[in-house]
Amino acid sequence: MDTSPTPSDDSPLVGYDCIHGYLKTLDGSPGVYRMLDAQARVLYVGKARNLRARVSNYSRPGGHSGRIARMIEATASMMFLTTRTETEALLLEQNLIKQLKPKYNVLLRDDKSFPNILVPHDHAFPQIKKHRGAKKEKGTYFGPFANAGAVNRTLNQLQKAFLLRNCSDPMFESRTRPCLLYQIKRCSAPCVGYISEVDYGEAVRDAERFLSGRSTKVQEELAAQMAKASEAMEFERAAGLRDRIRALTQVQTTQGINPRSVSEADVIALHLDSGQACVQVFFIRANQNWGNRDFYPRVGADVGKAEVLEAFMGQFYDGKDPPRQIILSDGIENADLMVDALSGKAGRKVEILVPQRGEKAELVSGALRNARESLARRMSETATQAKLLRGLAEAFDLDGPPQRIEVYDNSHIQGAHAVGAMIVAGPEGFIKNSYRKFNIRGDDLTPGDDFGMMKEVLSRRFKRLLKEDPDRSKSMWPDLLLIDGGAGQVSVVAEIMALHGVSDIPMVGVAKGVDRDAGKEEFHRRGQRPFALRQNDPVLYFIQRMRDEVHRFAIGTHRAKRSKAIGASPLDDVPGVGATRKRALLAHFGSAKAASRANLADLRAVEGISDALAESIYDYFHDRG
Repeated sequence: MDTSPTPSDDSPLVGYDCIHGYLKTLDGSPGVYRMLDAQARVLYVGKARNLRARVSNYSRPGGHSGRIARMIEATASMMFLTTRTETEALLLEQNLIKQLKPKYNVLLRDDKSFPNILVPHDHAFPQIKKHRGAKKEKGTYFGPFANAGAVNRTLNQLQKAFLLRNCSDPMFESRTRPCLLYQIKRCSAPCVGYISEVDYGEAVRDAERFLSGRSTKVQEELAAQMAKASEAMEFERAAGLRDRIRALTQVQTTQGINPRSVSEADVIALHLDSGQACVQVFFIRANQNWGNRDFYPRVGADVGKAEVLEAFMGQFYDGKDPPRQIILSDGIENADLMVDALSGKAGRKVEILVPQRGEKAELVSGALRNARESLARRMSETATQAKLLRGLAEAFDLDGPPQRIEVYDNSHIQGAHAVGAMIVAGPEGFIKNSYRKFNIRGDDLTPGDDFGMMKEVLSRRFKRLLKEDPDRSKSMWPDLLLIDGGAGQVSVVAEIMALHGVSDIPMVGVAKGVDRDAGKEEFHRRGQRPFALRQNDPVLYFIQRMRDEVHRFAIGTHRAKRSKAIGASPLDDVPGVGATRKRALLAHFGSAKAASRANLADLRAVEGISDALAESIYDYFHDRG
């Protein structure tokens, strides 16, 4: 039930007086509260076993940390949502934190999905492959792995050990002779019948057993088969089995520490230093280390380890299935609530452990060491980045170091497949989840009109900003625009900014010098003469790096668009023709062009094409007018 009272006093109250005004309308129910500032921006989201008791604590001056005191002083209103249980309040709190990103909450900023290995169940000769995202495809999933590199290394070694295919289903079905992977002993060539369905299925089952942690059993069976083949003087087969055993051993070696007493767990270690945090997560599955990843949640200078870890866990497992055990470097305050919430999500018992000795404590120690070293490297990089931003502000006469720099570029070939690209940089380097690409849509543009393309890109960007963040409260607006181009590009962008009523964002054009050599860039600003930085200036290198990054992103986007266009087929847009029927048409006629010219009788003769669909295909290509 939503209960969001307002203080009875007509005068605008803030701070302790504002919070105290809510006490008479609250009871002891569990729930979630939000603290908002005078502009109705959410400052903090919290949960409470007893809402009245928690709010009462905020209404009393004194005894608060500096961060909480500042938050209270800025509070102009509050909102409340009661829940049936405190566990529900915990789940709702973490959902709201991820959605609203309040200023004073611990916030997990990197929330990418983790890859898995998928063994499909809908093919006689399944391809073992990497999978990321929702688990909609039928099959067995193994994971999560820390990153794509960990998955690729494991898949590569599984290929060596079990000779399983990695080609897509369409490629598999179209092969008439084995590919190079068969020649280098990475595949058993099921595409051309070099292995039976039964033998291939056995190899797949061995791979599944290995990924499930039963590697010893697999190796024992392979060793027995190798000995039997040697006795029968089948030396080539014995050598192949020997190579597979070696490959399995190599997989175990590359996985690093493989704990004997931990079959399924996430090891989570936290290191705090100077108001910054690093959380290191190691993924243990099937008694194997499947990689690690570091996270840098946003924290305050006076936040404790228990608060950071609890907030991290709530947000980290919001969209992920928790393992059977979660091994922590430090305890959390509401461990019982977290266990209930995660167990309910997983549909089974989840344990939270803080080991003091033994193998689990050694795992935590290793994760903690990685967290400490990772944070030290990041702090060093952040200090360097802060120095570069200060230098950038000095070079371009900015009011202060920019927190969000947007860099723009276009890419096309004689106007074809034109795209625009935007990258973002800030105090922590490139912010890749803020990158944007723009498919140039202007039908009236002259091919190769860079000015027109830049005008379209910036127009769309500012229209979106004005719509999504009109009062500039969400940190979506840039402090500096960098444009790849000279005075002409700068004039175009200035016109667009003026058209949208934006006049307070500094904008600089970065153009190559007369010799078009890196290091001789000229910088153009509206109404000022061009200037250059000295060739060995670190700020110049920083600008070059940003320009190279946007150039790389623009070219990559353009190539992807061009490849998609090149691979397009007239059959792609025919209603009712999916991938399977398209393959049938191509196999029957040899090309999409021949299929488009076929008569109705020939279309009906294609396997899988009904009379009604044949008529639909024929009408699509012959009766467009």
